[in-house]
Amino acid sequence: METLLPNVDWLEIWQASIDTLNMLGGSMLFTVLFGLPLGVLLFLTGPRQMFEQKGLYAVISLVVNVLRSVPFVILLILLIPVTVVITGTSLGVAGAIPPLVVGATPFFARLVETALREVDRGIIEATQSMGASTRQIIFNALLPEALPGILAAITVTAITLVSYTAMSGLIGGGGLGDLAVRYGYQRYQPDVMFVTVALLVVLVQILQTIGDRLVVHFSRK
Repeated sequence: METLLPNVDWLEIWQASIDTLNMLGGSMLFTVLFGLPLGVLLFLTGPRQMFEQKGLYAVISLVVNVLRSVPFVILLILLIPVTVVITGTSLGVAGAIPPLVVGATPFFARLVETALREVDRGIIEATQSMGASTRQIIFNALLPEALPGILAAITVTAITLVSYTAMSGLIGGGGLGDLAVRYGYQRYQPDVMFVTVALLVVLVQILQTIGDRLVVHFSRK
């Protein structure tokens, strides 16, 4: 192993892997917390929906589209001052989470909106006809029916965040991406690059498998 991978420090690889998982877990948590309500709001105020508000929908949609259109590498740099204010640093795991959340939340919100649009309108109308409140419609009809789609959205977003965590290494965000940049690219150690890429691929495969199984388990079709 040492002959094939002479530059690989497995202790450092382990720590970088833990950092990547911490960034993924922390950013995914806040992305769901912010993105799910945002996606529900986009759906409810959208065209031909219960609380259609063309002006509000247009403003929220514009903000979401603008944030989605900014390349994540540029977003990392633009948010450095904000990240420093929030976390006290722009480096390491803590410094990477705010831009990860800002980059992934609009993406996840759109996926949630799409999942909600796939819910049969008859279910919503039936719930309304029984005198259900808005809260009951959302939590007892919309979200349960859209759960498989939302789980699929979480899976796609988590995989996207894996690639984002790798890109955060360009500004010292820590994790496997930072290791790949510092050793694999700057010091031209291809064995380190190979190991980091292989671990990221394995992580993506694990996330996809777990996500697919959850979608199948909760699907009613």
